[in-house]
Amino acid sequence: MTKKINWVFFGSSEFSVYVLDELKDHGILPELIITTPDKPKGRKLVLTPTPVKVWAQNNDIEIIDPTSLKNSPDLISKLETVGYELFLVASYGKIIPKEILELPKYGALNIHPSLLPKYRGPSPIQTAILNRDKETGVTIIKLDEEMDHGPIVE
Repeated sequence: MTKKINWVFFGSSEFSVYVLDELKDHGILPELIITTPDKPKGRKLVLTPTPVKVWAQNNDIEIIDPTSLKNSPDLISKLETVGYELFLVASYGKIIPKEILELPKYGALNIHPSLLPKYRGPSPIQTAILNRDKETGVTIIKLDEEMDHGPIVE
């Protein structure tokens, strides 16, 4: 019998949705999704949710969209109380403070859309395309408090 892991997903972009779709295809769904707040978009500046928030709503998964993760005692209290075992991050867009990264039993993993350390930063997919790379992929790293940083999981 396989034990179900209680985990949280952090993400915001369309890339994050691809990750969530793939996990869902394998029957692996998060208990909670943390994304960034809705932002004004378009000519009329209509407040628009992130693609991840829309995905979470369509899949009946609880969503939290804090404006900041720094100095967030209520969020930290919730994450501690539930006792999540793993955090999975894919294109969240904000640095996650060390005090949050240290909460889950098995740590926090980041799915980065490039073969690190080649392309760090906010646009690794676009950079690989512009550079006409013939080979690309994803890297899974154990997160620390720096952006796109930490040991690669082998």
